[in-house]
Amino acid sequence: MRQAPHWDDFIFKGIVYLILLAVFCVTFLPFLNILAISLNDATDSVRGGISFWPRQFSLQSYETVLGDSQIWSALRVTIARTVVGVPLSLFTITMLAYVLSRKDIIGGKTLTFIFLFTMYFSGGLIPYYMVLKSLGLLDTFWVFIIPNLVNVFYMIIVRTFINELPHELEESAKIDGANDLQIFLKVYLPLCLPVLATVGMFLAIDQWNAWFDSYAFTSSMELKTLQAKLVQILNQADTSQMTSGANASIRQAISPQSIRMAITIIATLPILLVYPLVQRFFAEGMTLGSVKM
Repeated sequence: MRQAPHWDDFIFKGIVYLILLAVFCVTFLPFLNILAISLNDATDSVRGGISFWPRQFSLQSYETVLGDSQIWSALRVTIARTVVGVPLSLFTITMLAYVLSRKDIIGGKTLTFIFLFTMYFSGGLIPYYMVLKSLGLLDTFWVFIIPNLVNVFYMIIVRTFINELPHELEESAKIDGANDLQIFLKVYLPLCLPVLATVGMFLAIDQWNAWFDSYAFTSSMELKTLQAKLVQILNQADTSQMTSGANASIRQAISPQSIRMAITIIATLPILLVYPLVQRFFAEGMTLGSVKM
């Protein structure tokens, strides 16, 4: 027989809801303030006092940022590096994690140490630049993809997930005549969907927000990413020099603060729109692996 809720349960739920409300206010309200400033008239925004609703609605800041023709080229580069880089990185990371999770691999601990060493120590920017130059990756699209194929931290997460899976599945597959590649593709890869969904989201955010590699390792404007172009526009706004096509009237209608807020919204909005679509895989992934095995 179901018991009636005790008053302690109501108090506990009330505290939980208050904490969630506080977290919501801390995370959402600043973003709402940024949106309001970006949609407000720039000359009026200088006065301050804008909270969560624009005082004088204006799209001039967005028109200035999106009016640059190079923005759309940079957007295509960013989408391309995300669409190409994330699946390749996921597949490479999962293969490496599967190999390092095997108990019978020779020198497995040594290999793991070598990968972990690279996560904590690096040769520096100049040696890294020289390696990319010797490989012929400078000023090419693949400079965004190949150096980012393996992320050691995400590999450790996937390897830990694989170690928690029952190894009897591998023994059963071997009895049925499956080789190592078949075991990886048909047994472990489907079971790794929950962790791959999470790691894939992190990789997509990393690729979308990346700008330094485009700034340091490419010179062609056709290879500049969205974030790199937005940084350039922001720097131009700070020095009151907008795009080459901007005239004096546009400069008066915008301000570095309005441009900064508009750039923040433009850079963040795609991730906010995609995340709810990907979030369902976090819950469904727990059962997809067992159904498709």
